[in-house]
Amino acid sequence: MSSQFRAELKDNMGLYVITTEAPGKSHLDVASAAIEGGAKIIQYRDKLSTNRRMYDIAKGLRKLTEDAGVKLIINDRVDLVLAVGADGVHLGEDDFSLKVTRGILGPEYIIGISATSIDEAVVAYRDGADYIGVGPVYHTDSKKCAVPPIGIEGIAEIKVMVMNLPMVAIGGISIDNVDEVMSVKPDGIAVISAVASAQNMAEAVRMLNEKIQRALVDD
Repeated sequence: MSSQFRAELKDNMGLYVITTEAPGKSHLDVASAAIEGGAKIIQYRDKLSTNRRMYDIAKGLRKLTEDAGVKLIINDRVDLVLAVGADGVHLGEDDFSLKVTRGILGPEYIIGISATSIDEAVVAYRDGADYIGVGPVYHTDSKKCAVPPIGIEGIAEIKVMVMNLPMVAIGGISIDNVDEVMSVKPDGIAVISAVASAQNMAEAVRMLNEKIQRALVDD
């Protein structure tokens, strides 16, 4: 990915919504509300569905995001990225390496990497990640994670180390603590339950996005 495109990605991070299924809410419901509320990046994350169901959901999300001019990132599944024409993939420590994934997808696709420490963030930066998801900032029940929270101090330290690499903070972030997280100036915030658990998901997205954009403008 070119440095210009990466700069555009950095400028458009803001609120990054990761889909999940909740009582009475589908992945498409969460994504629709996120788009309505102003999110520019959606990640489809699904650890439970069959391959066929994941393909059907991803295809629906691709149409939804494409129509809205919103980026679609798929968690883990490089094959689904190619099958539905998503914009990129997000990789964790148990997935294909960044180098292997880049060889499969090529330079035109976005590849994001999870980082739980400074060392992991620096490796992702060195290896050519297009952005990193850093955390968990706080304790979270949305994802099973064996590592302790890194806090806002960890976010601040990693931001210095990776310089111009786009970075989103993730893990336990809500409307109540988003101002604290944005005080150390990540490029965006990634959330799951802060949106999916909200009674009015679109309004939750709007409120989070307003706080994030205000902090970014004040940078």
